[in-house]
Amino acid sequence: MLAAGDGNRDIFMLKLSSTGNMNIFNSPRPPKWSASLCDFGDIGTCCITCWLPCITFGQIAEIVDQGQSSCIKQGCVYGLLMLCSCHCLLSCVYREKLRAKFGLPPEPCNDCCVHFCCEACALCQEHAELKNRGFDPSKGWIGPPNAPPPSMPPTMRR
Repeated sequence: MLAAGDGNRDIFMLKLSSTGNMNIFNSPRPPKWSASLCDFGDIGTCCITCWLPCITFGQIAEIVDQGQSSCIKQGCVYGLLMLCSCHCLLSCVYREKLRAKFGLPPEPCNDCCVHFCCEACALCQEHAELKNRGFDPSKGWIGPPNAPPPSMPPTMRR
């Protein structure tokens, strides 16, 4: 790393990467959401989310929990919370977990505000984020993306 300066103030900073390329920026770009809040890319997911948001939420929760909770269980809990209009509280917790997992910023505002103001848009954005990161929420948790397939036990022979 090279730096030039006059005492307390650096004029510029160069950082050489392992490939020999110079980077004049100190840190990499912060991660961003791959889909905007109002990006309705997958019409199928949007329709399911508008009419049966408990399905989309269950799929997201299963992936975020890495298979520790099932889509059906989380979807049912979400559906029961919809009866008393408290479902936003559960979904904002999972949005926070998703953001923490991938280092995403709280955009456009904090998680509970996003889910309270536009629940369907928030669920669609989270679903799209998981798809863009290599997960398929409709299939459930099958391991991290690009993981080698589970090995099959050897067959028994006589």
